Amino acid sequence: MTPRAGAERSTDSYLPAHGNGGYRVLHYDLDLDYRIVTNRLAGRAVITAVAEQPLSRFTLDLGRLRVTEVRVGNRPARFSHRPGKLRIMPAQPVEGHFVVEVRYAGKPVPISGRWGDIGWDELTDGVLVASQPNGAPSWFPCDDRPAAKAAFRVRITTAAPYTAVVTGDLVSRRRGAGTTIWEYERAEPTAPYLMSVQIGRYDLINLASGEVRQRAAIPPRLRRRFAHDFGRHGEIMATMQRFFGPYPFREYVVVVADDDLDDPVEAQGMAVFGKNHLDGRRTHERLVAHELAHQWFGNSLTVADWRHIWLNEGFATYAEWLWSAVSGGMSAATHAAQWHARLRIRPADMTVANPGVDRMFDPLVYKRGGLTLHALRVLMGDEAFFALLRGWPTEHRHSTVTDQRFRAYAQTFTPKPLAPLFTDWLDRPELPPFKK
Repeated sequence: MTPRAGAERSTDSYLPAHGNGGYRVLHYDLDLDYRIVTNRLAGRAVITAVAEQPLSRFTLDLGRLRVTEVRVGNRPARFSHRPGKLRIMPAQPVEGHFVVEVRYAGKPVPISGRWGDIGWDELTDGVLVASQPNGAPSWFPCDDRPAAKAAFRVRITTAAPYTAVVTGDLVSRRRGAGTTIWEYERAEPTAPYLMSVQIGRYDLINLASGEVRQRAAIPPRLRRRFAHDFGRHGEIMATMQRFFGPYPFREYVVVVADDDLDDPVEAQGMAVFGKNHLDGRRTHERLVAHELAHQWFGNSLTVADWRHIWLNEGFATYAEWLWSAVSGGMSAATHAAQWHARLRIRPADMTVANPGVDRMFDPLVYKRGGLTLHALRVLMGDEAFFALLRGWPTEHRHSTVTDQRFRAYAQTFTPKPLAPLFTDWLDRPELPPFKK
């Protein structure tokens, strides 16, 4: 077989510059050393992959860090790197399983674009990594597509006064002379954008009791306020499991940065809030429910392409409404009616099933996504709807999903035709009438 150059790119329809063809990553092993004062990151990435055909060259996504060495197998490889793409020419074509080692260093900076700065970002005293949708290459070389799930092991060395929290299960923590080495393992298939590193002067505490381990990393001065605002987290977790099935990971970690954040951020097995999300009045508890729901919808079930993002945000929005009803607030039907009234006076200029890259995070995707689910509930009836709500994340656990796959799956729960409902709510910009 003639070796190919890996030119057949496997990319996302909304972010075609991200993603790479010709191979599939199985595992990332990242060894990182981060100096907070100088904002310097030194990294060694060992990537295990499978070539889909013999490859004479291939690419990885990587931002503005400086690459110092690349090896494929045990042999040095030629490479070229411009911010965005690392092009690798192995000494001989790779076939089947192969291993790439990339050494790199520099001052990590987020990826700038239409959503602002995404990825590795400095806090006032620490680091926050929020990579959705395209920030993973800001800190490690990867195949940066939501569908390109792999396992991870991350070791990070930090100054001793700081706590490093990485998405994954803590394997070890070793103290040295003024530093601590933290090692985490993420065994479940994980999209690169859902990997995260949080570094700060945090206390590690128990978040809630229950069958799922729930922990938190918070600034010490915020402990009392946090205890109140997240005081019902055990109940929220139990509620989500009742509606969506077993929690898909071994633990859940909440991080509260000692800076303000515009919005909370979800990663695999983790959610990150800003200090402004604590006010001692549980004002932002709906966001607590929203971010937890993403562990099922977005993280365990990951969209195969960003155009399907309503499957993440619509479900997380509806989870807010379900928690509201369970916790003594407004019913889901009342939330749906109020949001329908608000959307009715807004321009109907977007289809939820394919909002376009510029509007993939538009509130319409979130709220009309939630309204779509409520319309399904009304049409199907509660028994069938809640069976669907539980079955979808349970049967498709740790997989990639699409809008079309969800529509077909939903139809198996009812003899009533669902295609007209999906067409009206997802494929047309006009807002359908609201039915109680």
